Amino acid sequence: MNPVKILLVDDNVDNLMSMQVVLEKDEYTFITATSGREALKILLKEEEFSLILLDIRMPIMDGYETAEMIYQRDKLRHIPIIFISGQDDEEAAIFKGYLAGAVDYIRKPFNSQILRSKVAIFVELYRKNKILKDQEEKLIRINDDLRKLNQELEDRVSERTRELEHLNHELKDLNLSKDKFLSVISHDLRNPLTALLASSDRLKRSKNQSPEETQHLASIIHRTSKKILEQLNELVNWAKNQREKTAFNPVSIQLRNGIDVSLEILTPSALQKDVKLENSIQENIFVKADVFMLRSILQNVVMNAIKYTPQGGIVTVSASIVDHLVEICVTDTGIGMTPEVQQSLLTSVNPVSITGTNNEQGTGLGLLLVRDFVAQHGGTIHIHSELKKGTCFKFTVPVDDVSAMA
Repeated sequence: MNPVKILLVDDNVDNLMSMQVVLEKDEYTFITATSGREALKILLKEEEFSLILLDIRMPIMDGYETAEMIYQRDKLRHIPIIFISGQDDEEAAIFKGYLAGAVDYIRKPFNSQILRSKVAIFVELYRKNKILKDQEEKLIRINDDLRKLNQELEDRVSERTRELEHLNHELKDLNLSKDKFLSVISHDLRNPLTALLASSDRLKRSKNQSPEETQHLASIIHRTSKKILEQLNELVNWAKNQREKTAFNPVSIQLRNGIDVSLEILTPSALQKDVKLENSIQENIFVKADVFMLRSILQNVVMNAIKYTPQGGIVTVSASIVDHLVEICVTDTGIGMTPEVQQSLLTSVNPVSITGTNNEQGTGLGLLLVRDFVAQHGGTIHIHSELKKGTCFKFTVPVDDVSAMA
């Protein structure tokens, strides 16, 4: 327990001594002052007093003034003051002491038992108040700790929530990649496989065909099978890159050669409808594009052009450089489309799929891939079409600096 300090203020040294003698058995610590000014100087240095015993009648600064000066400081207002008054002090003087802030008074010559009792009461109040204050400070610390713990918990929850949202986003990306993968397989490989089956079926059922025709069909089957295998390997690598978040990998591509590769694998499908495929792109045009995505875009767009072009038609692929972009145009001599269908192809989540000139069926998913892959290149899509006159499907990809130097 902390020692109890009492400030004794009286201009009479004998009175100070008398109070100490009466109270010393209670093991108090005493600080004495013989004037109001001296008492104020002491209180400026020390504030932890349990009680002040203050004489009213002192020269220069009496007890009333001293009490008023003490209580002007917020840190000292909690210290109770007992006035020591003379025997002949009137009731009005005592009342003035209460107005000055005193909590009690004792008349001189004081009764030892009364002095000890009154001091003991206020010391006990001081101790209880000190306990309450310590408990309050402890509660404040506990509350601060709880607030910090709560904040830490909220931060951890927020961090965990962000992690879960990130994982959820990754899961959605993986699901989307899976859907794209399946869609690419469906659209990019189904048509070549159909042409391959048609060629092999023709070879199987034809009994009187010449060796040259047999060799021609066998060559188509071999070449198409080889291209399909190459695309399957590319799809596997693309799916792996999707998981590793490195799916988009733009490189420099000579556009004419890239178009040739795509047209070659679609040639069997075109031959079935006697549709001619033309590559009119100049050799000095290079693009900065992802090889797999560009091939998927071209094959989907060209296959659609074949699908909607009647027997004996022409599908032409051309390109030009416009504002640091290469605009690629796939033009056909097909059936064309209405403005409503064009708008659906460019904006709808479920694009309209129209039956082809040979009753070919589709789901519209191929164009969703085209839109997505073009967007990843920062490009745009435009469609110019007239019914019964054909369609020009345009999309842009970044030009490579090599084109400018060529």
